[in-house]
Amino acid sequence: MDIIKVIAVGIITAICVVILKQVKPEMVIVTIIAGTIVILFLIMEAVGNIFGEYKYLLDKTGLNSGIFTSVLKVIGVGYLVEFAGDICNDAGVGSISQKILLAGKVLIIIMCLPVIKNLINIILEFIQ
Repeated sequence: MDIIKVIAVGIITAICVVILKQVKPEMVIVTIIAGTIVILFLIMEAVGNIFGEYKYLLDKTGLNSGIFTSVLKVIGVGYLVEFAGDICNDAGVGSISQKILLAGKVLIIIMCLPVIKNLINIILEFIQ
């Protein structure tokens, strides 16, 4: 991942947003989404590397893949919720952003319950 390209796209998008706010405010949100999509494409290779390391860790540890998968899902939900909330904030609807963040936090708690149960079971096995 070339961080210079990511920074450049971010700055160019920000400049476009500032200019468009004065000229065509209805295009601001479209510009933000377009800039974000370009940045996401630029980081795809790095994301692929993360999954390669994930597979390596699973192979080396021999642990249940369900735990690692749950952790990756929680991280993914966190990023998606933050992304959606930021777009809502940029569009000027902070109240919707807060509801999205709340829903994401609740979902993350729900997704963590199986991991917590497994952890408790492992601890109980060691104790007995």
